[in-house]
Amino acid sequence: MNVSQSPAPAAAVPAADAFTHAEGTAGLNSARLYLCTDARRDRGDFGQFVDAAFAGGVDIIQLRDKAIEAAEELELLAVLKEAAQRHGRPWAVNDRADIAVLSGAPVFHIGQKDLPLDAARTLLNGNAAIGLSSHAPGQVDAALAAAAGPSALDYFCVGPVWATPTKPGRAAVGLDLVKYAAEASAEAGSGVPWFAIGGIDHSNVDQVVEAGASRIVVVRAITEADDPAAAAAALLAALDGATP
Repeated sequence: MNVSQSPAPAAAVPAADAFTHAEGTAGLNSARLYLCTDARRDRGDFGQFVDAAFAGGVDIIQLRDKAIEAAEELELLAVLKEAAQRHGRPWAVNDRADIAVLSGAPVFHIGQKDLPLDAARTLLNGNAAIGLSSHAPGQVDAALAAAAGPSALDYFCVGPVWATPTKPGRAAVGLDLVKYAAEASAEAGSGVPWFAIGGIDHSNVDQVVEAGASRIVVVRAITEADDPAAAAAALLAALDGATP
């Protein structure tokens, strides 16, 4: 090659099966039960577990495990993706946009201190639905504004409603923030899905519904259940009557 010539640009590395923003939002719009799970290293049953959870009625599963390396996360996400496709459900990646792109995730979730929404949208090249955690009224307002703005936030979570060991050191926000989110969303006329999260289980899900939530995120209520499918079905039954 002549040294005066510029080298040809490298071809972009394609994601594992291209995903679309529409695929992520389609599942979110009807979703009521969202599950976050770790890699289940102690049980070694990740594949069987996510399959059972979907079979019980879980609408979307997010793998959230800060203790695993990227290579292992990609392997587990391939298992999750296969289960999700069998059940016709979306699945989510937490925090890392590079992992979301490489795995072909239809949904990507960020926290308040993670990537800014605009940056995440750019890195994902406009693909994948994006969700955001919110812990205060101002953050709920910002999420509703972002949903209506050019970055088009696709969903947000409100919590933690109760203290939970999955988020050590984060104070519970209580049911008041759930009520605020319900009222603010209705007042704004926003159709963006939002989920209550944090310490929600079979014993208190009715309180969350009464506060105005029609969608929930759970962890231990299903991950620690002897029968994940039955636990999921029971939570869905408790959500019956709540209007998304």
